[in-house]
Amino acid sequence: MSGAGRLVVVATPIGNLGDLSPRAKDTLGEADVVACEDTRHTGLLLQASGVRAHRLVSLHEHNEAARLDELLAVVAGGGTVALVSDAGTPLVSDPGARLVASAAAAGVVVQAVPGPSALLAALVVSGFDTRRFCFEGFLARKGPERRVALQRIAAAEEPTVCYESPQRLVATLSELAAHCGGQRRVAVARELTKRFEETWRGTLVEAVDWAADRPARGEYALVLDAAPPALPGAERSPEALRDLAGRLIAAGLRRKDAASALEICLEVPHRAAYDASLAGAASGQGTASEGGRDAPVR
Repeated sequence: MSGAGRLVVVATPIGNLGDLSPRAKDTLGEADVVACEDTRHTGLLLQASGVRAHRLVSLHEHNEAARLDELLAVVAGGGTVALVSDAGTPLVSDPGARLVASAAAAGVVVQAVPGPSALLAALVVSGFDTRRFCFEGFLARKGPERRVALQRIAAAEEPTVCYESPQRLVATLSELAAHCGGQRRVAVARELTKRFEETWRGTLVEAVDWAADRPARGEYALVLDAAPPALPGAERSPEALRDLAGRLIAAGLRRKDAASALEICLEVPHRAAYDASLAGAASGQGTASEGGRDAPVR
């Protein structure tokens, strides 16, 4: 099938229509088929951008497997298929991976028209070291998969980017604070490239309060700073762990969450982390009963 046609992965605006590049416009106008998550959404984008597409077909997580043969047949006949998502770069927390993989395996020419990406936009305005980073996308809503992802973020030696809906923002920030420690730095970006674009920066414990007071609208990109260096062995004495637990509690974590932070981030044995949290709460830096306030969860 090589050389017969091509599949082009096209990035589209994440908000500001001015970000649709001239090359993207040309590609979408010339393609025999534009595969998109929602034909109505993409149709409005093309209309607003002055692009007349030949044919739009839906391609989303529920029908991607069923669409493969149809779209590959277009390419086999010498045609061009342009793949777009509702916003940003396809395949980045969006459908399209099966189509690209199948096309590549069949020898189809696969090209990209790069452009907008919420992941990169949030990362480069975070203020963190971006030479290396991790991307988690949307975290699993519950269960072991979510717990493992939170533990992975807590231990990451580079910044981590994840997405979250407005309805779950406060809950996710609270869980991140419990796993990463309330003083881990975070940048919270919303409405990127749009009129009310905003990027808030601070600690996770501060972010919980900030988010609780904000109206729930728009999708969010969270950029977590890298985990702080692990304490050297000499600094893992019961006294050092007690002092660290006390600081976490004073920053707003509950005593049991401070213990979890020591256990996960510093790989402190469970019993030692538990004892340190009790000592830290009793030291006067935190509240002895539960060690700080409960972070609000919605």
